[in-house]
Amino acid sequence: MTDSQRVLDAIRRLVRHLRVADRAAQSELGLSSAQLFVLSELGKTPAISLGELADRTHTDQSSVSVVVARLVDAGLVQRERAGEDARRLELSLTRAGRGAVQKAPGVMQEEIVQAVDRMPATEQKRFADSFNRLLDDIGAEGKPPMLFEDEKPKPRKKKS
Repeated sequence: MTDSQRVLDAIRRLVRHLRVADRAAQSELGLSSAQLFVLSELGKTPAISLGELADRTHTDQSSVSVVVARLVDAGLVQRERAGEDARRLELSLTRAGRGAVQKAPGVMQEEIVQAVDRMPATEQKRFADSFNRLLDDIGAEGKPPMLFEDEKPKPRKKKS
């Protein structure tokens, strides 16, 4: 097997594993795996800011804010002003959000982060550099949304 085949097989395995995890979250909880990841991270702390949540989920604030907005709309997350600093918004789970976390299957993004964190620092850097070079070479541009959290669908045009 060539190295190119090994790389493509590894990408296929990863995508398949992520897709299976997303389908499990969808079927068991009606949530995307990105939403489950955010709920899981919020469940580790009584209250957290959007910036802190973005750091914990290893994504940018704009991507995680889309997911948070959907979770707020679903009644799983609440936004409140911090007691000590009224300028600061804090996110926390609602009772329904805590229930969803308790029922949730494993969170694939957490497993990936843990696996990468177990790699030696030099291997992490080499992997990140190589993977990003591959993505640059194929023209994968822009800030990605969270895994399996699509951007809002465009409204459908009504047929006349």
